[in-house]
Amino acid sequence: MKETTNNTAEDKKRNFIEQIIEEDIQNNKNEAKVHTRFPPEPNGYLHIGHAKSICLNFGLGKNYKGKTNLRFDDTNPEKEETEYVESIKTDIQWLGFDWNEQVLFTSDYFEQLYEMAVTIIQKGNAYVCELSAEELSTQRGTPTQPGQESPYRNRSVEENLDLFERMRNGEFENGKMMLRAKIDMTSPNMHMRDPIMYRIRHVEHHRTGNQWCIYPMYDFAHGQSDYIEGITHSVCTLEFEIHRPLYDWFLDQVADESKVRPQQIEFARLNLNYTVMSKRKLLQLVQENHVSGWDDPRMPTISGLRRRGYTPESIRNFAETVGVARRNGVSDVALLEYSIRENLNKRSARVMAVLDPVKLVIENYPEDKTETVRTENNPEEETPTYRELPFDRELYIERADFMENPPRKFFRLGIDREVRLKSAYIIKCVGVEKDSDGNITLIRCTYDQDSLSGSGTEASKRKVKGTLHWVSVKHAINAEVRLYDRLFSDESPDSNKEKDFKEFINPNSLEIRKECKLEPSLATALVGDKVQFQRLGYFCVDTDSAPNALIFNRTVPLRDSWSKKK
Repeated sequence: MKETTNNTAEDKKRNFIEQIIEEDIQNNKNEAKVHTRFPPEPNGYLHIGHAKSICLNFGLGKNYKGKTNLRFDDTNPEKEETEYVESIKTDIQWLGFDWNEQVLFTSDYFEQLYEMAVTIIQKGNAYVCELSAEELSTQRGTPTQPGQESPYRNRSVEENLDLFERMRNGEFENGKMMLRAKIDMTSPNMHMRDPIMYRIRHVEHHRTGNQWCIYPMYDFAHGQSDYIEGITHSVCTLEFEIHRPLYDWFLDQVADESKVRPQQIEFARLNLNYTVMSKRKLLQLVQENHVSGWDDPRMPTISGLRRRGYTPESIRNFAETVGVARRNGVSDVALLEYSIRENLNKRSARVMAVLDPVKLVIENYPEDKTETVRTENNPEEETPTYRELPFDRELYIERADFMENPPRKFFRLGIDREVRLKSAYIIKCVGVEKDSDGNITLIRCTYDQDSLSGSGTEASKRKVKGTLHWVSVKHAINAEVRLYDRLFSDESPDSNKEKDFKEFINPNSLEIRKECKLEPSLATALVGDKVQFQRLGYFCVDTDSAPNALIFNRTVPLRDSWSKKK
């Protein structure tokens, strides 16, 4: 068990949930055990907000030498699929966490939950109601007006038990009946106004098939499942704070004082600007083909971030930086992008890639000569390592790195201007060739043969203001590069009630370059490999790649360009 301390400085470092747990341990509550859970509904792919919850719940279990369950809240068969179950398991393990023993499902407890509901009926605290959905909505009242009691509220225990069993046996159609808790229709908390416990759904379940036709509601199933599993701290997001009295009320009906009673604790969910976090809206983007799928690199899903080139370390660091708060706020997506830059900066090799190539010829370089130049892999390495690149007469450079009549502060190549080619020679432009439309097709240069970088000559030490990346024409690898940007152009795409959030989709969120030229060392790159394209950003090999058909995704540019757009 994690050691506790009364040190004030240490207490200040802990978030409020850790402070609650520390106090519970000191008081030997639940025998000083910590048992958390992560309970996703398998109705979509997890997103970055879930990643924060994963890091918190699994982190608490790990830090306090306790346990963390993975339990799927699969009580809504109309929206749940095995595909989502498998994707969620993959995401959690990729983030670096593992669950206690086997994967659990609320459907594992359907029989126990049914028996608990029977117990509540026997206590006279639940009844079978036949109101329609419209009637129920009307009779619940409003936050400022009390609700009306159902005409079925005072049925006898025997009649309720009989009807509930017949509901289970499939005698009634969808919507005909429901089981409701008998609490208080005048409560100022709308969730306490005789909430639904069970509804009828004649739908095949992804695990139990057609064994059941009644399914428990989340508010009933969630706390009871926590209780069945012996969860000590049920950590959830802030929107469930108003549900907590109901969570506790259901436990009051069935909990044994000799067993662990879970405590619900709420924290602020993660909200990001330039992003939507609703699974319903993310599903809409997928179904309407605004994106290529749940793992589209523009999506805030964990699978999308993984495909884009994010690392688990960067997401864990981001979650830690954002922290755990009691009140909702909005985090800047630039902070997430900063976290991946920081991580990739330390681990990614610097390689040469030209995304919009124009050919450059060094006219005084021998036509039949190819030499190798040495370049550093990553200046962040404690012990520098190097690789060799072929250099010859014909090269590719970026079209944007040349201007015929450049402004004074254009520190790249222009007529009669000098630049250094990265890890190679200083060159000077002496002319260009153009096509009939006036587009530059060839840049003609000369080079200083004594200026090879690192050669130790006086010329090699000469300073010029610009350094360009390049690729040998003869040795270049062709590749497709996908330049991903933020999916939405508005900071709060789903906050405008007068407009559909899809109206804010960024039309420039994806640009595909088909004829990019890469240095030959990338010929053996594998799916998921991450590199920094010199001066262009961080990139990774996409899952669509194949041998001799490389596809790279841009993870992030080298610096935040959006701050200038605000």
